[in-house]
Amino acid sequence: MAILATDSNQFYYEVHGEGEPIVLAHGLGGNHATWYQQVEVLAKAYQVITFDHRGFGMSSDTDNLGRAGFVSDLLALVDHLNIEKAAFVGQSMGGGTVINFANQYPERVAGLVIADSLHGFTETDDVAAIMAQARVDTANLSQLDRVLGKAFKQANPAAAVLYQQINSFNATDKSNLTGVYADEKVAPAQLASLGMPIMFISAQDDILFPIAAVRLVQEQLTGSFMVEFDNCGHSAFFERAEEFNDSVLSFLQMAGLNPLTNSAHSNASGYEKAM
Repeated sequence: MAILATDSNQFYYEVHGEGEPIVLAHGLGGNHATWYQQVEVLAKAYQVITFDHRGFGMSSDTDNLGRAGFVSDLLALVDHLNIEKAAFVGQSMGGGTVINFANQYPERVAGLVIADSLHGFTETDDVAAIMAQARVDTANLSQLDRVLGKAFKQANPAAAVLYQQINSFNATDKSNLTGVYADEKVAPAQLASLGMPIMFISAQDDILFPIAAVRLVQEQLTGSFMVEFDNCGHSAFFERAEEFNDSVLSFLQMAGLNPLTNSAHSNASGYEKAM
């Protein structure tokens, strides 16, 4: 647990384990604590870095930059930790952070996992139509109804409460998040041209980023991979943690990041290469 001073702000981060580095970027409803089901597993084989985006958890945002400061904060963090190259996992809002970071600093990215997200991408007309309808359909839903699948909430009411409690420590939510990403929008073909391994994780019951839209974008990223979970909502990392972790571990090894041990992997799931 540590604080990095950035200008007039404090930026909270944690480092767990040893080995090749993986950086986890949380979504709008989370903070560093969101990843508790990932840290324990991934840190058996890799060095895992979690952090609070500015305005979330224990990170401040006194200049109210919001998303406009996310990439520069992430760069400051990896520079501070002397990390030349890492794998990045971005969930929902955090997907936009790592997509923009990868576009600006591709030499620092060993692999990219985009989970439950299309933030930061330009949208073709067919994708835009799906996403416009999704925004209408979810506009008046509660936070939990937006981010967790119905089946998961019914079967795991205590976990749903925990998700809400973690979210309660954030000063920022969808009503007051400011700024736009530094690049604002990145064309999928542009990201594909950078040559880094990329994997999408999506869920069939995600109402914020419908899987049909994610499939269309993933098809534009030549050579990328995609993992799809059934009976799962927007938060695959939380609802299906074991399968999520296995998918990430499989991807990391495919991307050439050597684990310290293979004992973290349960072989419960895998991935398919895009055709």
